Formats: sequence, structure tokens, C-alpha cells
Amino acid sequence: MIATPLDLIGCTPLVALDRIHDGPGRIVAKAEFLHPGGSVKDRAAKAILLAARQDGRLTPGMPVVEMTSGNMGAGLAVVCASLGHPFIATMSAGNSPARARMMEGLGARVVLVGQVDGSPGQVTGADVAAAADAAARIARDEGGFYVDQFNAAEGITAHETGTGREILEQLGGPVDGWVASVGTGCTFMGVARALKAAAPATLCAAVEPQGSAPLAGKPVTKARHIVQGVGYGLVPPHWDAALMDLSLEVTDAEVAHWHHRLAVREGLYVGYSAAANVCAAAKLLASGRLRADATVATVLCDTGLKY
Repeated sequence: MIATPLDLIGCTPLVALDRIHDGPGRIVAKAEFLHPGGSVKDRAAKAILLAARQDGRLTPGMPVVEMTSGNMGAGLAVVCASLGHPFIATMSAGNSPARARMMEGLGARVVLVGQVDGSPGQVTGADVAAAADAAARIARDEGGFYVDQFNAAEGITAHETGTGREILEQLGGPVDGWVASVGTGCTFMGVARALKAAAPATLCAAVEPQGSAPLAGKPVTKARHIVQGVGYGLVPPHWDAALMDLSLEVTDAEVAHWHHRLAVREGLYVGYSAAANVCAAAKLLASGRLRADATVATVLCDTGLKY
């Protein structure tokens, strides 16, 4: 069967991380970095734009505009190229330049927005808000479709009907635990819905950078951290607290350690959010909250080649 580029989005492999975690339990991870845009965000990009085309919000040839840390932008650039839409991305100047180059390589126009209180490599919630304001303004001025990923429920559905169901099918049954870092919250919530529907006892843990853990009800004391694309120090608009059983915090040092281990022990050169997820999965298995032979699922969010 001949596929289209959009058919490359979804159905990623589920890999066991047995070399960097030898127990207790087992960590398995969705290889989301294998998508054509290089990240888990391809799923939401495809779902949002196809839904908008179907209901008439996005008409043929209409520009698409969105704020991004880079991953959603790359996914949207892939989908827009496949569907024939110009794409304009606004991105904080603190995000990785490699991400801007990738989007530009896919034909996107990238508008860099100056940082409010962050620094290069460390983007804060205020930086993200400034980039989002710029995207909304450009969409109004140029008659474009503003994706507004933080408020697009299609992203949650894409993970509930896609990523979550794939995990269940690939494991052949329920999973004991699920961990994922939170940006828009779509990946965490969508998968958690699917996994809890199959087994209500599945323990679902949100991953937050230490010092920036509002989901745990803590004040933000460290807005800057190395995990780009997540941990913005805010609760996402669609957040469903009932899906989160606990929050697990990770430090920059821990994330850097697991980032290195994934590369040199598993041969997986992934990004920092993926490393944060694997670190948290190991913490959950070591916490004693699950049985000794439990399986915890997570996602390898993106490729490390974007940093």
C-alpha cells in the first residue's frame, strides 16, 4: 500500500528501555521522535488542521499561524506542506535555533519574539505568552487560521484515540503506570483517558521541572529550566486534574543525566522532555507505589537533533 506523508503520523513503535533501567519493573516508551516532524506534536498538528478543514474554519490555501517552542511548529509545517497551506510560526528567541531552521526548511516563515524574563535555552511562561500574542496578532492581520494549541481540544482526542490505544494494543493489555511531562497537557490527558478507561487503577503521573510545578499546587520558584516545550509554570486551559494521580518533579541535573544515558546506553538521541519522562518513570517504579514487576509507559517526545 502506498502511503501519503500524513500517513507517517501515528502508530509509532513502543520500545523497552531495559539497558538503562534494570528494575524494579519495566519502562516502555513510544518512539514519537520518529514522526516526520520529529516529535509527538505531529499528532496534534494533524488532528487540529484536519478538523478545521472539515468544519470550514480552515479553507483551501488559507495561512496557518501558531506560537510554538519548535515541535508543534515542525509538525504544523509538515502538515501544512502536505495540505497546501502557508505556515507562519512565532517562537520565543530563547528556543533552540535548530528548531527554527527545521521549520524554515519545511517552508515556514518563522517570527522570533524577544524573551520577557527567560534566557537562551530557558523559556518561561511569560516568554510563551509573548509569542502567543504575536501569533494571534499576525493571524488577525493576515487573515490566517490561528491554531491556538493550548485551547484546541482535538489534540487531546488525538492522543486518546491514537497514542493511548496504541499503547494498549502494543502491550496487549492495560499498563500499570503512565508518566508524561506537561506543556499543553494534550499528550498526558489524552493517553491517561484511554489507559484509565481500560484499567481505572492505572497510576498517571504528570512530570514537572523542580521549582515549576503548579500542577502539584506549588508556587513557581524556578521559572527557568532546560526542559523546552513543557513546564511553563501554568495550568493548561483544558487541564483535567482528575486524570492526574500525582506529580513527579525532576531537576535539570537529573534530566541531563538521563539524556546522556538514553544516548550512550540505548542509542536514542532524544530531547530533554523525553529524558525528563524516563527519569520520572524510573522514580515512579522506585517509589514503591506499584508492584515490583509493574510496567510504566511514557513517550520519547522528540529527537535531540533539534537542540
